[in-house]
Amino acid sequence: MTEPLPQTRPIRVHSLAEASTACAAAAELNVPLLLVSAPGAAAYAGAGWFRAITDRASALYPEVAPMAVLDCADRPGDVLAALSAGMAALLFTGRADIAARLADIAARSGARLLTGLPEPLDLRGVRDPRRACREWLGGQGRISVTE
Repeated sequence: MTEPLPQTRPIRVHSLAEASTACAAAAELNVPLLLVSAPGAAAYAGAGWFRAITDRASALYPEVAPMAVLDCADRPGDVLAALSAGMAALLFTGRADIAARLADIAARSGARLLTGLPEPLDLRGVRDPRRACREWLGGQGRISVTE
């Protein structure tokens, strides 16, 4: 149903500043980057917003070319809307039978439907996001939001 993910540790971003910080760290370390939206962001922020911030951040660091995954939670309509908006990677956590149908639709659009992700580093509230991203992408352990 889904292809394997690149060997990277995902980073959850909530803004252009956070997406840019993650891209800068990935460029510095020369590692692949997987940017993930907040849970269910497709419903309240929309695909256009997430695509805009990830496209702008990746334009600042073209050597990174992050994979941007929009979280659609268990809402198939949000998956379809995100595909129409041109999103290339989506996370769907609903029923397996619906996920299989959505994966077929996504594949025909040249997109990927994921049904799970490794636990991401969430940049919300992190005091030094650049350092946290460098350590996270460098393979170090969980980063405390108070660091």
